[in-house]
Amino acid sequence: MSHVLIVEDEPVIRSALRKLLERHDHSVVEANSVEQARSHNLHDFDLIISDLRLPGEPGTELIQQARPTPVLIMTSYASLRSAVDAMKLGAVDYIAKPFDHDEMIMAVDRILQVRVLRRGHDALRADLAQRYPVGNMVAQSAAMQQLVQQLDRIADSDSTVLIFGESGTGKELLARTLHDRSERNRGPMVSVHCAAMASDELEHQLFGVEDGQGRASLVEAADGGTLFIDEIDELSSSAQGRLLQLLENQMVQRIGVSTEKRRIDTRVIAASHRDLRLLVKEGRFRKDLYYRLQVVQLPLPPLRERGEDIQLLAESLLERICLRLNVKTAGFNSEARDAIEQYPWPGNVRELENAIERALILADGQEISVELLGIDASVMPPRTLHDPNEELSLEDYFTRFVVDNQDHMTETELARKLGISRKCLWERRQRLSIPRSRNSATGT
Repeated sequence: MSHVLIVEDEPVIRSALRKLLERHDHSVVEANSVEQARSHNLHDFDLIISDLRLPGEPGTELIQQARPTPVLIMTSYASLRSAVDAMKLGAVDYIAKPFDHDEMIMAVDRILQVRVLRRGHDALRADLAQRYPVGNMVAQSAAMQQLVQQLDRIADSDSTVLIFGESGTGKELLARTLHDRSERNRGPMVSVHCAAMASDELEHQLFGVEDGQGRASLVEAADGGTLFIDEIDELSSSAQGRLLQLLENQMVQRIGVSTEKRRIDTRVIAASHRDLRLLVKEGRFRKDLYYRLQVVQLPLPPLRERGEDIQLLAESLLERICLRLNVKTAGFNSEARDAIEQYPWPGNVRELENAIERALILADGQEISVELLGIDASVMPPRTLHDPNEELSLEDYFTRFVVDNQDHMTETELARKLGISRKCLWERRQRLSIPRSRNSATGT
């Protein structure tokens, strides 16, 4: 039963409305003025229905005082002006007097249904915020808690952000969280994956081509929101120059004969798994662009450095994938949990997610074992066997993994373990000068 407050100075109208609502199973309290309404706790009600014109203060005075309790305004002056003014002040809706009984009940039911849904949505958001403070990412470890603190400080800033971390760590999810927490969250978030397109095609789609058809670029599509550029080191020199222009003066010029420049209001978040400082030293990335990008830097730790997050993340992914695939499971057995904790996950969260999905499909409702996860302890030693004082760069870690395992793994298996595509594996081999071993395993 819903609890409704009626604020109306005309006794006949007030009584008729009370009887109407009570016939539809609503509990009703009456008041004849804003002052009398304030004698009650306005937050105890599910809905307040108030006349606009009342002795003393107008009914709209209750809107802010009762928030978040919705206020439905009644007015004898069924003009558009009075309705618009009430809505601007935050009224949930308005209804003209004399009102039709069916119309009133429909309006009340609609408002109360939305309120119930909103309460459920708010409760769900609060629960998710507590469990996953970084979007859908588990963040219990010290490394991730430090990241959360940084997010809280920079979310509402328009400063350019550079996210760096290994493949599969969740850089786009982190960018999405930044966008959702910012004041730009009502605008679009446009994601550009530079490694997925050829250089010329990437530049054309990113900045547009003046071909007479007026096709908007991805940069223009992000106007009023956020532009996320993943693997930014893949941009050509020409594209880097155009991006620098956007960052410096918020202007973009389409490729072609036109000299027209368009003003774009977008926040740029860039990401890379490579050390851009080294690329700058090698002359493969513009120094001025690098300094424009790294106003705020967010290092996203690899999964092997996230300690207690690993088990929590595995359980969270298991629950999520079960819902998506509509399957049931008995969960991980103890050996699988130990293996999940010890395995270094070179492909990070993406590799863990793929391993769990594959295991769920094969498990057929039974417990998930190490074998079903595809974790082979002989492929790579557990993290505890690594020298804790040894600090490997992302490039060194990738190179070591490939060199140590290419003799007994195919390119497809290497790519799957690293959480990347075969094409990406081949490109990184070329870039890092990692030769194929003569004894390399064959197969696709």
